[in-house]
Order: sequence, then structure tokens, then C-alpha cells
Amino acid sequence: MSESAPAINLTPANIRADALATPGTGLRILGFAILIIAFVMGMRTPDQGLFLRTWMQSWLFVTSISLGALFFLIVHHITHAGWSVVVRRPAEAIAANLQWLWIGFLPFVFYWWKGELDFIFPWANLAALKEISLAEAELVAKKSAFLNEKFFMIRAAVYVLTWFVLARFFVGNSVAQDSDGSVAHTKKLEKWAGPAAILFGLTTSFAAFDWIMSLNPAWFSTMFGLYFFVGCCTGGFAYIGIVCLRLQSLGYLKGIITTEHYQDIGKLLFAFGVVFWAYIAFSQYMLIWYGNIPEETAWFLARQIGEWRWISVVLLFGHFILPFLFLISRWTKRWRGTLLFACVWMVAAQWFDLYYLIQPKIPHDIGAYDTYEQILAQYSNESAHFLSPWNWVLLIGFMLMLTGSTMRRLSSMGLLCIKDPRLTESLRFENM
Repeated sequence: MSESAPAINLTPANIRADALATPGTGLRILGFAILIIAFVMGMRTPDQGLFLRTWMQSWLFVTSISLGALFFLIVHHITHAGWSVVVRRPAEAIAANLQWLWIGFLPFVFYWWKGELDFIFPWANLAALKEISLAEAELVAKKSAFLNEKFFMIRAAVYVLTWFVLARFFVGNSVAQDSDGSVAHTKKLEKWAGPAAILFGLTTSFAAFDWIMSLNPAWFSTMFGLYFFVGCCTGGFAYIGIVCLRLQSLGYLKGIITTEHYQDIGKLLFAFGVVFWAYIAFSQYMLIWYGNIPEETAWFLARQIGEWRWISVVLLFGHFILPFLFLISRWTKRWRGTLLFACVWMVAAQWFDLYYLIQPKIPHDIGAYDTYEQILAQYSNESAHFLSPWNWVLLIGFMLMLTGSTMRRLSSMGLLCIKDPRLTESLRFENM
């Protein structure tokens, strides 16, 4: 039996969070200052490649969270969902960050303008790559029609512009409905949710190819776009849960978001962030290892040498085995303390996954060794740079920006889609 629903309170004190504006602004300013200082210092560091990889990792982390929230909105409208109306506004506030997150890509534009994009992307300087590994350079040269700096920047502009427009469209129409109450907004959002899903899938997939896969340009995986998409769902769904739980702990949305809604958030997190992620990760690993093509298997070899071997083990347990055992019960999804723990854990798992995807470098001479054991022995001291200060400084800066901007957005547009035609259905929602 589901617990009885408390009295529904739709007064401004329960569905408005004006008090979040000031601390949200403070967090955003602090985060921005940290990032500016970090960038100035990063330009002077001896290993600018490590700095830029870590910037990409941290920026994609908060971007993936916002993309996951955007996908939540698309699914909500494309399926005409009723249960999720009461948690939609927090998701909209998170997705709305896509309207400014493009700023995080500007450092790469700056390095492109300086002619130093090869600090992070080896394909940007084929002449230098030839001096390191002629065979790898020849492979990469065959991809030059796609992997060239000008086309790379054009595609990046298309990605961030598409996300900007989608976020503005879904959030703007929802907020407008609060004012005029017109059902036309709902119909418009449902009509365009299908095309939005296609645009979302294409842009996130190609962004993953460009910004992560091309860090090791000789490597390729046709499943990698889907892998990144699942990561977006992991971070996005978990962060939605965190925001909803935090709002209720502050005294908002009391009696509106219930245990029933939290259980469904937990279900989505379990399905996408744990089970589907493990399925895609294993499928990619199995197919590449079975195919045994050197330029493909080298990517996984780089994650099994030195410290990276233990990082891979931690990712396996932290992203799949432990959360699978924890979230498989309905009760851990219904109890708010355990769900909060799971959501925080899975947000951390998404950051760790991006760290695993972005930071390792494939040794250029990895094909010169005859056996797997020789490779392990040669690179037994390979560092994972896990304790690098850049990991934590940039993470803090971007998370302060994300959290502060989300708080500001929630304070300005309210916490509930008060005139959505399915609001009553959502308020009465119960799991079977």
C-alpha cells in the first residue's frame, strides 16, 4: 500500500523559492572567479595538455548533467507523461544551464586561435604526430576530412547552439504556461519532442566523438556516442533527484513531490545509470576485444597499465556492481535518505567515468611489444594523475557555477508547473 498523500499546499511559500536567488548568485560568482584564475594559471603550467584534458573533463561533467535533464524533459513530453509534472521544474532549471554552458568551450577556441589546439587534440598537428608515430599519423591523416580544426569548430558551434535552442524552447514554453495557462504550450512541446529527440541524439553522439574519442584519434568505436548518452542520463537523473530532495529539506514542495515520485526517479537512475550503462560498457569492451584490431584494443590497454588498472576496477564496482545491489530494492528508491545517497554516488560515478574516458593517453609505441605482459611491465609506473589539483579545482569551480545557476533559475521561475494540464494527475500519482 502506498502511504497516504499529505494535504496539497499550493501557496507561494511552498512553490516559490525567492530566497535562493542571493546564495545562488554568490555561488555562481565564486565558481566563475575560480575558473578564471584556474585558466590563467593553467596557461602557464608546464603540462598544458593535462590542464586542458581536465578542463574538458570538468566542463563535460556539468554539461552532461544538464543534457541528462534536457533528455528527461524530452522524454516527459514525447511520452505525454503525467507522473513527472511535479519534478519537471527542477529538471528545467538544470537543463536551462545549457544556455550559458557554451562559455566553457571558449578555452578551446582560444587555443585554436593561438594555433595550439594540439595540446589536447593530437590530430590538430599531423607533422608533430608523424615525428612521434608515423603509423598512427597515417591512420589519422585518413580522417582529416572530418578531423580538421575548422570543421571541428563549426560542429562544436552547431552542438552548443542546438542545446541552447532546445533548452530555451522547452523551458520557455513551460514558464510561459505558468502565466497564461494555455494548453497550446503543452501541445507544442509534445509536437516538437520527437524532432528534439533526434537532434539530441545526433548532437550528443557527435560531440562525444569530437571531444572525447578524438583525444585518441586513431581509436574509434561506433558505440561511443551511446555510451556518452547513457552517462548524461546517469548524471542528469541523479542531479534531478538531489535538487528535489534538497528543495524539500529546505521546506519547499511539501506534499507535492512524494515517495511515489522519488521511486520513479530511482527507477530511471537504476535503469539508465546502472543497468543500461553496464550493458553498453560491456558490449563495447567485448566487441572491441573480440575483434582484436590493434588501433581499437590499444584504447583499453591504456586503461589497464599502471595506476589505470585500479581506476578501471573502481569504475566497475562504483558504477555498476555496488549501485546495482543497492538500488535493486524498491525501498532504497522510496526512502529519501538512501535515494539521496544513491543520487550523490551516481553523480560522482559520472565524474569518475569521464575521468576514465578523457585522462588516459595511449602510448604511441604500444604496438612495438609482442605480449600483453610486456606492455604491463613497461608501463607499470604509469600515473593516473588522480590527485592532480586541477581535478578538484576545476570540479569545484564548475559545480559552483552549475549549482548557483540552478538556484537562480529556480528562484526566478517557481518550483512547480502550476498550470500544466496534467498537474492533478501528477499530484495523485501512485506506483502500482
